[in-house]
Amino acid sequence: MSRQTELGRSLHAWRDRTDPAAAGVPAVGVRRAPGLRREELARLAGLSVDYVVRLEQGRATSPSTRVLSALARALRLTTAERDHLYLLAGHQPPGPGHVSDQVPPGVRRLVDQLHAAPLSVYDAAWNLVLWNPLWAALLGEAVGGPGRERNLAWRHFVGLPSRVRRHPEQDDATAAALVSDLRAAMVRYPADGALRSMVDDLRRDRRRFAHLWDSGVVGVHASHTKAVHHPVVGLLELDYDVLAAPGSDLRLVACTAAPGSEAAERLDLLRVLGTQEMAPERT
Repeated sequence: MSRQTELGRSLHAWRDRTDPAAAGVPAVGVRRAPGLRREELARLAGLSVDYVVRLEQGRATSPSTRVLSALARALRLTTAERDHLYLLAGHQPPGPGHVSDQVPPGVRRLVDQLHAAPLSVYDAAWNLVLWNPLWAALLGEAVGGPGRERNLAWRHFVGLPSRVRRHPEQDDATAAALVSDLRAAMVRYPADGALRSMVDDLRRDRRRFAHLWDSGVVGVHASHTKAVHHPVVGLLELDYDVLAAPGSDLRLVACTAAPGSEAAERLDLLRVLGTQEMAPERT
């Protein structure tokens, strides 16, 4: 059996065993088979459905490390499974000089079991690696994009569309904290080419980022309230908290509303209606 064929068989098997709800895919309609559909895996990984089909059929012979990383995240692979995926694709697994996107089992369970609040997990470079269905319903455009569109720092400085509205002082504080985090990540992960390339592009093309980077600014993530404009349930004033995951440099971002508030009522409504809005069409 060729390496490409084994790669395709492994991807198909991992897709079949992945629980859609655990992967952040809303449960809509009747499924003819367990696991993720190809279009759901494609959406989670930021790939085309055709490319996923070609990978599973052994017709895509040289997936990049960026593609492999996205697939490993979407399929919730263990570290050993991720390394096997890289080897099947002809790449060496990420070493200690690269940003890790592996999520410890305890953090996965936390995200899986907390349904009442939008919750997400980012790696050291602020790439989105895990989220629950309510996060996808609340901030859908920040979940489904390919490549750098899943990176919070890239989205912030490039100015990609967002449902979040920040006050100017909040925006400045967030920008400073993101730059500080990326600078620290560059020191910890000097061999990570994707991180270095993103920082270089931001320094070259985004004057604000370049100014903050060159000034040596130091910022921290403070808890504060943000306004989220959702197209279905309207305006939600939510408290945002950035938490450190013990034993890793992952960051958990949680959105909560005060009990009995209008925002809490709208979150309850979003839990019922919003996940349906984010669900992909059935084929």
